[in-house]
Amino acid sequence: MSPIAVTTTNLVQGPATLYSGAFQAAEPPDTAVNTAPPASSWTDVGGTQDGVKLSIDQSYSELEVDQVVDRVGSRLTKRDFTIETSMAEVTLGNLSLALNGGTSASGAGYASFDPSFASAATQPNYKALLFDGWAPGANPFIRRVILRKSLSTDAVELAYTKDKQTVYGVKFSGHYVSASISPLHIVDQTT
Repeated sequence: MSPIAVTTTNLVQGPATLYSGAFQAAEPPDTAVNTAPPASSWTDVGGTQDGVKLSIDQSYSELEVDQVVDRVGSRLTKRDFTIETSMAEVTLGNLSLALNGGTSASGAGYASFDPSFASAATQPNYKALLFDGWAPGANPFIRRVILRKSLSTDAVELAYTKDKQTVYGVKFSGHYVSASISPLHIVDQTT
């Protein structure tokens, strides 16, 4: 048995910072992975709880023939990209992000929000999401994940309880962009 080789600098642990932007917001170039995205296009959603999680769920259809007992091939039939987190800053702006838009107003001593009451045939308000977390490497490097076209697709709760912090639990699903633009982009800082 050969000895186990572990590259400890490839182990990653720590929080990520989540940003939202308009669909088709100007993306920071890959060379700027070690700097915050521009505030003119990207809004930091603030604190999160229990991390920021990217999930990629792939479904394959099995190919089979009578003459062979093994799976002879597979074809990708569906792929879902999701980003999940709990937004700890329960602002009306974050509620708007969680509900895919709405109408905000403010005045002397108040701010208000009404969810969108669009019909089922109306195009939804897609957003771009970007998060910066840690990447493998000897220095504290950054990994940037960009989900280019997303919608909040799960139930959103606003619970006030005696013994738990109020958060917005959100799940954003990625969507097809175009034949030449991938829905997901990941870049690691290396120097």
